[in-house]
Amino acid sequence: MSQQASPRGTFLKVADAVKARIEAEPTMTELPSAADLMRDYRVSRGVALRAFGALQKDGVAEPVPGGRWRVVRAGEPTDRRPLEERIADIITGEGLEVGAAFPSASVLAERFGVSRPTVTKALDKLEAAGVLASGGQGRVRTVRALPIREERS
Repeated sequence: MSQQASPRGTFLKVADAVKARIEAEPTMTELPSAADLMRDYRVSRGVALRAFGALQKDGVAEPVPGGRWRVVRAGEPTDRRPLEERIADIITGEGLEVGAAFPSASVLAERFGVSRPTVTKALDKLEAAGVLASGGQGRVRTVRALPIREERS
């Protein structure tokens, strides 16, 4: 954005530029950070956040835990369940038995596209629920019990 640009509607111009980038890159799954938008378009943090809001209103993006935003594409299913539920599904989906080694936090972070600390928090919840057994630092987590699915009415 040039220094002469009017501040009114600047966030819409930024949102349109990001939308064009999403359309041009079909493999794009995550939006640039607010800091990236601020740097690339020379706008304030407030303008960047309003651009994210406009993208969300248009159904092009949605926020994810950790302050990031992901691209929403029409026709693509998105799993919006809590991360610990999606991780617990690995046990049943991959047929893991009690006592089997569980994937590491690094592997899960890459698989789900989130940070390792986010995965660690979800794994801690599964440990507290008795689904996983912690092996301690540097040791492999194991499956302690099969997850129980609650039926919701």
